[in-house]
Amino acid sequence: MSRAATSGRPHHILLVGFPPAQMLDISGPLDVFTIANELSEAAGCRVPYHISLAGPTVGSLMTTSGIPLQAAFSLFDTTLRPDTLLICGGRGARISSRDARLVSALATLCDRANRVGSICTGAFPLAATGALDGHRVTTHWAHFDEFSNQFPQVEIDRDALFLSAGKCHTSAGITAGIDFCLSLVERDLGRELALLVARELVVFMKRPGGQSQFSTLLIHDATGADKAPFDELVSWMSEHLNDDLSVDVLAARVAMSPRNFARCFNLALKIAPGRYVQMLRIEAARRLLTESTLSVKQIADRCGFQSVETMRIAFQRSLNTSPSDFRDRFQSVEYSAP
Repeated sequence: MSRAATSGRPHHILLVGFPPAQMLDISGPLDVFTIANELSEAAGCRVPYHISLAGPTVGSLMTTSGIPLQAAFSLFDTTLRPDTLLICGGRGARISSRDARLVSALATLCDRANRVGSICTGAFPLAATGALDGHRVTTHWAHFDEFSNQFPQVEIDRDALFLSAGKCHTSAGITAGIDFCLSLVERDLGRELALLVARELVVFMKRPGGQSQFSTLLIHDATGADKAPFDELVSWMSEHLNDDLSVDVLAARVAMSPRNFARCFNLALKIAPGRYVQMLRIEAARRLLTESTLSVKQIADRCGFQSVETMRIAFQRSLNTSPSDFRDRFQSVEYSAP
């Protein structure tokens, strides 16, 4: 059992926000640990967590929603010795990752903490400290490229909901911070209590699938002269997904040899033709699953998959979920069965 469950004092969790901070990046973890406290107390046990909020300064901490929170501590406070330090995301976190003074103070605070984690784009200031160098991490899917460009020494996992690298942990966008904090409660206080917290919040203890199921597939594009020969072809492919889209057929449409076509397409769009076709078909299937009442078989046929099983395998590999589960989770109310 962990320090949170056995020591003579509550485990100190310090949340750090940078204005404007994402409200849910702070309130989500805060509710996880607060409910763990309430459930522990109701069971006759001592309160396991002491939770506090820090910002660049003591006092009002503005959020992206326009509603301020109150930071009890400054991250420059040299007396802070948190057991767990959680760096919350938001536009302010990404901006702060380029502020040398804030990054230096955060690095010192990270050194003093026993466990460090980032919520959403809180990975930006954490990476700026150098603590994530050489490690595999994650953040919000919409900021993958921005993160990779700013921190080329850090490897991005584009599907994980949360990852661990030594004492440092990173989690994906916003609500994935709740998933991550539930995993910390499980580690600290056991699976049974973590399940009770998840039930209280009406969330998955471990949600099915990965982060990619929530993001829009990135259909690769290119700029410049190399792209020009494929403009018309890409549009045609999108409109003929249930046709034969083999390399031989595509090469013939642009009057190129299959070998030269595959090489030039890869250079122009930074992706192999076969993989591009697969992404087009998955994206089309995603739209039909959420915006139509067509059966899974009809969607598989319309999008060019050889069978329902072929589509299921493609979804599992790319989105880590099945077409049926994807529909159950994301179908618009307008198209749901009564």
